[in-house]
Amino acid sequence: MIKVITYGTYDLFHYGHQRLLERAKELGDYLIVGVTADDFDKTRGKINVKQSLMERIESVRATGLADEIIIEEYEGQKIDDIKRYDVDIFTVGSDWVGHFDYLNEYCEVIYLDRTKGVSSSEIRSKRRSINLGLVGEGNILKKFYDESKLVNGIEVNSLYITNDDEIDTYKKDSLTIAKSYDDLLGMVDAVYIISHPSKHYSQIKQALNQGKHVLCESPFALSEEECAELEKLAIDNDLILMDSIKTAYSTAYNRLLLLLKGGKIGDVYSIDATCTSLREYDENSWNSITSWGPTALLPIFQVLGVDYNNKTINSLMLDDNSNFDLFTKIDLQYDNAVASIKVANSVKSEGELVISGSKGYAYVPAPWWKTDYFELRYENLEDTKKYFYQLDGEGIRYMLVAFVKSIELGKNNAYINFDVSKAICKVMEDFENNNVNTINKY
Repeated sequence: MIKVITYGTYDLFHYGHQRLLERAKELGDYLIVGVTADDFDKTRGKINVKQSLMERIESVRATGLADEIIIEEYEGQKIDDIKRYDVDIFTVGSDWVGHFDYLNEYCEVIYLDRTKGVSSSEIRSKRRSINLGLVGEGNILKKFYDESKLVNGIEVNSLYITNDDEIDTYKKDSLTIAKSYDDLLGMVDAVYIISHPSKHYSQIKQALNQGKHVLCESPFALSEEECAELEKLAIDNDLILMDSIKTAYSTAYNRLLLLLKGGKIGDVYSIDATCTSLREYDENSWNSITSWGPTALLPIFQVLGVDYNNKTINSLMLDDNSNFDLFTKIDLQYDNAVASIKVANSVKSEGELVISGSKGYAYVPAPWWKTDYFELRYENLEDTKKYFYQLDGEGIRYMLVAFVKSIELGKNNAYINFDVSKAICKVMEDFENNNVNTINKY
């Protein structure tokens, strides 16, 4: 029996995929098809995959050509699979000519001509053509713009920038600089907002009322009621409104959540999250709680839930006449757990995340909000497990893919649900209403 093995993503399965599998099948008696896992695709830069792993596996299975389907999950697996399944022939499309010659040591390598004029990337681009406008200013806006270029189907041709000094940065790319926010909304299908938090509610509402999808930096608003209003407005108008906390879209963070929910450290009793930075203050600056609060609160609300019993906010303020907190510590009490965050724009501390459980604890080193590594630690140090995951673009491009897919499907696939968004806005509301124990700097 001649065994043949091939690999692919098989996203948006098309005639070209069918022909490659047919020709691979003709090479031998038994065909093994490896379908690449989502995480492995991300490590190869393929972050615009439209279908889930199970959908792609089912597409291959439906052809009736594969005698066996396996999942490709790690670099170097091809050698392991060839040895494990006693493979005679490895085959793949001719666009990979030379790339897998090293496998000749283990079996015969055959490159098959691909069907011309058929490409999943082209199909994805044709199906998705979302004109995204950018609103706001600063380094994150520029980083967001750069990452958008790496996602198929998103076109950023215009923006409304609130800092004139940054306009030249975008003019070199021939972007249209809108004269007003309203003008921008007339040019686009969706907007990404990173203006000052005090403007979020009104800008989101204006966009939704004009039929535009919205991706906005957290918090959506400075009150829970306003957040709930925006949620209802989006749902009533069949629009996508997504909270932009990029940490939620990092592979490491999501794997950590799955391990916690799987009981790897037992029952969770405590969460401590710290997010700090040293930034120069001016009248347009985000204060510490709006800059870092949503990110620091994210793991607490996603692991312990939003139904806490008590909350205490302690802040070091710039002065009596400002709501700018140099440093804020928030303590939350649940029925069977406690949690705390420390956030600051003008005080520096170790930006780590520690989640304590009945069997062990999770440790995510600084800066935990964009980590590619974490550990599960136990009483016996020899039981410590280390987890490494590639993080591209700090999670921004993965978030963009989720935003685009949500728009296409007409279903919100955000990694942050509205209950969490509203809970974050409630914390902001309490701070704005001075439900805070304050200490002045001077």
